[in-house]
Amino acid sequence: MRADRSSQYGNNILTALSPREAAQLHASCRTLELSYGDVLFDAGDRLRHVYFPTSGLVSLLTHISDGSSAEVGLVGVDGVAGVSTALGVPLSPVQALVQGSGYALQMKVGLFRAAVRQSPRLQREINRYLYCLMAQMMQTAACNRFHLVAERLARWLLMAHDRLHSDSFYLTQNFLAHMLSVRRVGVTAAARALRGKKLISYSRGTIIILNRAGLERASCECYGAVNAICERAALV
Repeated sequence: MRADRSSQYGNNILTALSPREAAQLHASCRTLELSYGDVLFDAGDRLRHVYFPTSGLVSLLTHISDGSSAEVGLVGVDGVAGVSTALGVPLSPVQALVQGSGYALQMKVGLFRAAVRQSPRLQREINRYLYCLMAQMMQTAACNRFHLVAERLARWLLMAHDRLHSDSFYLTQNFLAHMLSVRRVGVTAAARALRGKKLISYSRGTIIILNRAGLERASCECYGAVNAICERAALV
């Protein structure tokens, strides 16, 4: 879903609240700069804060014992990193890694959980976001199993584009290989295919989206499927 509700506070969750509730929640946060490669928390950590990205991009990663990792979720202005704490479980099941520099509103977990309990509207928005994040994670699992790397790369770029509000962002091929759970040579071939169709330009880690409509056509069905699920959830 295009992240286009975030103009007032920089994050869709806050913007969806009433002006009074949004102001109260914002007053409980502090602005934190997100730098590429920062780890906000690791899998198994007891969370002390949640993060409402306002301009950055956070990957949710799962790891296995040989050191390999795969992205299972992507958080931007659409949501909250550490949102699982709203379920009453303070431990993170994933690592949160910054892969798009920007800013986030950082809030203590205790204040966040209290705010969710006290505000039916905030609770509704958090529940909807959790539902969409679950849908994203499940679709990603299927996508990584069944779809071609170029299709998956197009899907990932569209998701990042939605959350960053920018046509240009910095991503190394090595980093993308981890995100897509493929070898670097696979990412190189996929990026060349998209560049050959003049959908993106790619040089020294900087990717520029040249043709979003074409990128949507090049993507697998998973991008549209998750958007449709979240759009339906917004109507409930």
